Amino acid sequence: MTETNPDAAPDLDFDLTVLPKVSLHDHLDGGLRPATIIELAEAVGHTLPSTDPVALGEWFRESADSGSLVRYLETFDHTIAVMQTKEGLFRVAKEFVEDLADDGVVYGEVRWAPEQHLQKGLSLDEVVEAVQAGLEAGVDAVAETGRDIQVGQLITAMRHADRGQEIAELAVRHRNKGAVGFDIAGAEDGFLPSRFKDAFTYLAEHNFPATVHAGEAAGLESIQSALVDGRALRLGHGVRIAEDVTIEFEEDSEAWEDADGFGVEVSDTIGMVTLGELASWVRDRGIALEICPSSNLQTGAIAGFGEGIESHPLDMLYQLGFNVTINTDNRLMSGVTLTDEFELLVETFDYDLDDLLELTLNAAEAAFLPLEEKEALVEYINEAYADLG
Repeated sequence: MTETNPDAAPDLDFDLTVLPKVSLHDHLDGGLRPATIIELAEAVGHTLPSTDPVALGEWFRESADSGSLVRYLETFDHTIAVMQTKEGLFRVAKEFVEDLADDGVVYGEVRWAPEQHLQKGLSLDEVVEAVQAGLEAGVDAVAETGRDIQVGQLITAMRHADRGQEIAELAVRHRNKGAVGFDIAGAEDGFLPSRFKDAFTYLAEHNFPATVHAGEAAGLESIQSALVDGRALRLGHGVRIAEDVTIEFEEDSEAWEDADGFGVEVSDTIGMVTLGELASWVRDRGIALEICPSSNLQTGAIAGFGEGIESHPLDMLYQLGFNVTINTDNRLMSGVTLTDEFELLVETFDYDLDDLLELTLNAAEAAFLPLEEKEALVEYINEAYADLG
């Protein structure tokens, strides 16, 4: 596990919003403000389920809270529809950064799929440039309030389409102009990363990092393909790596001491744990899991482990030493902030400030940043937590 600051205080009797956070898995088209959607929809003539901001926000959350990833993804039809012009993309990106900063995020990677924003005649490069201009305007707006935030784009290809090579080249083309990494997203089941093997090879040849959605709607085969074919440095969600972890619970808490495997305390019960080869590979090499607790519950990604958030395997993975990071996925659809997700972990798993610090440092060290910037980010986070004591 990441080495945390020993001076961090365990007292959580304060607003968790003030904690400096790192956001690695946050979709641009999943984080719009309802009021902005309504205004942009009117401008482009798009019909919405409601023109009341409160009601529209509730519609998004209810539609997403279905237990189905397919239906969850359908909500994006409305957000993408209003992100087809330079003005729309700029505004959404600018407000996205402002909302991140209000959530306490000091470093964020914003993922989105440029190929989905060409309906009004913009080119791939034009949409990337419009989003980058909006992100930079957001950073400037945050700076004017006396705060700092750094953001980068994760250029994403849709896994059901056949534009992987084109989007990979787009990402590399913008590597010094805001793009920090590559991703594939969309319907995971049935669309393995191996479909984009040539694109991932191109990225590797150009030393450009990739994170791959895997282990959400599909299981271990998807994760294996992400690591082998996608050369993934991080796993988007990755939560179903827990399917390669076996726990045998023992009535005698000392029974596992002389057995093969090792022990872990899960829900106040001691169990003997055995990791499969894939799980061992992911854990032992510190491949970051971009876990999104609320989203995982909504989409059914953790259905195989239980019905409620208390059944989410993130705590088990965290205890076992996996490189767990916490993220929101889609702020609008899930109706959450990163602060909310931290509060959920405190309430559900009794996490303290040391745990939140470790999870945050995991994310900072997994960020697609140069080493010097990463070290500066880690130092800033440690000092901020120390000051809380």
